[in-house]
Amino acid sequence: MTEESTIKESINTTPQQKTSVADLCQIAVFAAIISVVSQISIPMPAGVPMTLQTLIIPIAGIVLGRKKGTIATLVYLLMGAVGLPVFAGFSGGIGKLLGMTGGFLVSFPVLSYTAGLGDNLGRKASATSKKHIYYIILVASLLIGATINYVIGTIWFVISSGSTVAAALLACVVPFIPTALVKIALIAIVAPMLKQRLGKLVN
Repeated sequence: MTEESTIKESINTTPQQKTSVADLCQIAVFAAIISVVSQISIPMPAGVPMTLQTLIIPIAGIVLGRKKGTIATLVYLLMGAVGLPVFAGFSGGIGKLLGMTGGFLVSFPVLSYTAGLGDNLGRKASATSKKHIYYIILVASLLIGATINYVIGTIWFVISSGSTVAAALLACVVPFIPTALVKIALIAIVAPMLKQRLGKLVN
């Protein structure tokens, strides 16, 4: 291999290497952000507090894109699985993932992926149509992601606790529907603006 070809190869591979490093940094930063924000709980009038765990995870999918956002969420779950106190209430450990509410945790990547997919499809659709189409697609994807999360979490709860589906819904779903709708509205407003502000930093 000549010196000239070596230089050319180095030039051709450097941008890809830089992109990979940038991607890893973005994933690591968002995994850390998810860990911190997951500890925040906001009291609500109905008495059921709104934790921001399921707020920041879809935002990661929108800001980073569905691939990197999902990987960041998987890194977050891995951190919790090895015992780091990154889950809500400063908890962690594999037992948390295998516990009665583990289904909600293990399906978190669905939230980031569907949010990122909705953002991507919405931007493509709104490029040749009216702008509100973007928000319709985004909100629909957020609703789908939340529904899948609730379904997996409820089934997991029923199997692990031996309770009925009705009891599981009353314990794990019904009280949280109002806060879930609030989160979806906040995500649809905040995440696109945040992605626009960050611009090329996450592309």
